Amino acid sequence: MLCLGWFKKMGTAKHDVEMLLHKLPDDCSVEDIQYHLYVLDKVRRGLEDARVNGTLSQEEAGSRLSKWLTE
Repeated sequence: MLCLGWFKKMGTAKHDVEMLLHKLPDDCSVEDIQYHLYVLDKVRRGLEDARVNGTLSQEEAGSRLSKWLTE
């Protein structure tokens, strides 16, 4: 599994895909590449959503989740 720390310095989509391919092992499968591209896309979309719509505080997130979680 790849370390996700490099998402902090995301660039263009092409650059990010190049970085991803360099980090994957040479013997990875097409399915491995597809999975990592899927994750990369989801992270990019999440970061963009956070930039546009803002984020929640830890307390607000906990409050919202508590409505769904049971102990």
